[in-house]
Amino acid sequence: MVLGCIVPLNAQTWIWYPGDYEIWLGNQMNNRRTERGAFFPPFWKTDSHYVVIEFSKQLDLAQDEEISLAVEGMYNIKLDGKLQFGMPDKFVIPAGKHKLNIKVWNQQTSPALYVDGKTVKSDSSWKVTYEDKEWIDESGKASDTSTTVYMDAGSWNFNTPEARPSLFRLAREPRQVVSYESVKDGTLYDFGKETFGYLDLAGITGKGRIHIYYGESKEEALDIDACETLDKLDVSGDGRITDLALSETKLLEGNTYILKSSKAFRYVYVVCDPDVGVDKVAMQYEYMPEKYRGTFECSDPQLNEIWKVGAYTMHLTTREFFIDGIKRDRWVWSGDAIQSYLMNYYLFFDTETVKRTIWLLRGKDPVTAHVNTIMDYTFFWFLSVYDYYMYTADRRFVAQIYPSMCSLMQYVLRRTDDDGMVEGMAGDWVFVDWADGYLDKKGQLSFEQVLFCKSLETMALCAGLLDKEQDQLFYAKLASDLRAKLEPAFWNDMKQAFVHNRIGGKQSDEVTRYSNMFAVFYDYLSSEKKQQIKKSVLMNDGILKITTPYMRFYELEALCALGEQKKVMEEIKDYWGGMLDEGATSFWEKYNPSEKGVEHLAMYGRPYGKSLCHAWGASPIYLLGKYYLGVKPVKPGYEEFSITPVLGGLKWMKGTVPVPGGSIEVYMDSRQVKVKADRGCGYVYLSSQKIPECVNGRVEKITAGKYRIWVETKEEVLIRYCSF
Repeated sequence: MVLGCIVPLNAQTWIWYPGDYEIWLGNQMNNRRTERGAFFPPFWKTDSHYVVIEFSKQLDLAQDEEISLAVEGMYNIKLDGKLQFGMPDKFVIPAGKHKLNIKVWNQQTSPALYVDGKTVKSDSSWKVTYEDKEWIDESGKASDTSTTVYMDAGSWNFNTPEARPSLFRLAREPRQVVSYESVKDGTLYDFGKETFGYLDLAGITGKGRIHIYYGESKEEALDIDACETLDKLDVSGDGRITDLALSETKLLEGNTYILKSSKAFRYVYVVCDPDVGVDKVAMQYEYMPEKYRGTFECSDPQLNEIWKVGAYTMHLTTREFFIDGIKRDRWVWSGDAIQSYLMNYYLFFDTETVKRTIWLLRGKDPVTAHVNTIMDYTFFWFLSVYDYYMYTADRRFVAQIYPSMCSLMQYVLRRTDDDGMVEGMAGDWVFVDWADGYLDKKGQLSFEQVLFCKSLETMALCAGLLDKEQDQLFYAKLASDLRAKLEPAFWNDMKQAFVHNRIGGKQSDEVTRYSNMFAVFYDYLSSEKKQQIKKSVLMNDGILKITTPYMRFYELEALCALGEQKKVMEEIKDYWGGMLDEGATSFWEKYNPSEKGVEHLAMYGRPYGKSLCHAWGASPIYLLGKYYLGVKPVKPGYEEFSITPVLGGLKWMKGTVPVPGGSIEVYMDSRQVKVKADRGCGYVYLSSQKIPECVNGRVEKITAGKYRIWVETKEEVLIRYCSF
């Protein structure tokens, strides 16, 4: 299976109703979470796939053609409205113009279809519907007023009849322990770094119980009363073994047993009853086979290590979907996912996992709650759609998801107050961030209004992209009206910042970083006010500090947007380097440098509640690609790009940023910049004391000391400049 690419429209593959397979697969993954051996499903509404889907295709055949069918579910075939006998795996279509309809029912998995003929092949151009509104009247005439809505079929990369979507599994490979030691009544195994998969026990003998305790840390694995995940196995003595968490018994094969439930861990503590023995412990590492298309290397060894550990963190949390963390939640969260998408664009450029995750998070209509029940996560979901389009130019996906965007936005609009702003209502989780201090969630939060405004602007952009003029005007006006209210409502001249919230039309005294940093990189404020925010908020230690990588992501992005790459470099080395100094082999859900020892492991009132492998901890991948290598799309799919490389205190750096169908390579030191782009064209922006010299590029002066170089060749562009 080829991963991480946009599948061509006419690529032969299995097809389904768009979003259905994604929801089914997401249910398989989201419901694998356990907590201390107990099944632990998501707390939000769980949607399901449509159980009956009609697949249709208009045909014009020059000659008779036999097609072969592979189907997930029971099915019937109609040719030109006439029902055919049985469920044939082969079917002959006569020459001429025809309408082929195949209706599939499947309660267990998403209805899916694969068709193979000389010219008739299943691909994403087929039409699908979950609701057939055609009827036959008393005269036998079919209705000519049907309101059946057809969509282009959904697909991935299941490109053979044997590659049934329901059989998809992530890749596995064996991994061995690095070391082990006897501790109290058992043996502690160390796999050397954070990992994920299935424990593999060999040489099982005797009769009794095997207790297995997992830990991202040694302390967690050895704490049998408080570790987050564990397993218990009963060995019968007659060749059978029972997984007590699953109530599942099977025969031992060669005295070996691979657990069925996957876990995240570095350490495993195995305690056996006196009459039971385990000779060897290993694991089956489970992973998504991704290609590391993005690279980064520089003069600072610590930063190189931060990039590598960030990439590994990102890979561990890239599974069937982009998940938050691999130990505890193992669910798909929108706020986490949008950061994963952005990091992915600079590392894997896996577009298929982005789309699957967006589909899963949205779920089905009717909308009864915010995405993941969190107001801000709904807004991040909207923003992720247009982000995806900018990086990929995949207009077709936007067209597919747009009706779901509209129904979700209508849900939001029904919950606005008299000012046209959003406030937390019953059932709404207003999250913002995990904060080490009081964070008021009441009233009109400036942070939520900024995200809401950007979401309305996104709706207008998507509507315009799809030529939906009325929708575009509607959402653009709502966005414009709300944006005009932001400064009057929340800007405080005394504090030189947005206040945190407003209750009953009155500003609070509290200032937080959240709305201020988003207003900066969304360009919602004047240059003067952005500089004021930099001083009064972003570089003010008196403002409540952010201790999660989640919001550090945006805080550092805002500083980069203000040209503070040197300071951000110091912050990255201090914050993420601090985790490395604490022994991190993947980056954490939260890091507070003031904490010591086992304090770093605690969260949610539990001694090991913190995830030590959390997707949002990998944010340097994105920051280094976008704000140091300086690469970003200007037009969708990198048809035009901009490159603004900034050393930020480094002596040299080089890296690769993946783009559709290729990559952009950047090298920079204090004297020269080298750029090579496989596709597209664009500008390189530089600061230089004198006019840069360039090979294969055209130099233009912007202002004093500021230049841009036009690049439109696949050959390497060499720029010599004089740094300040």
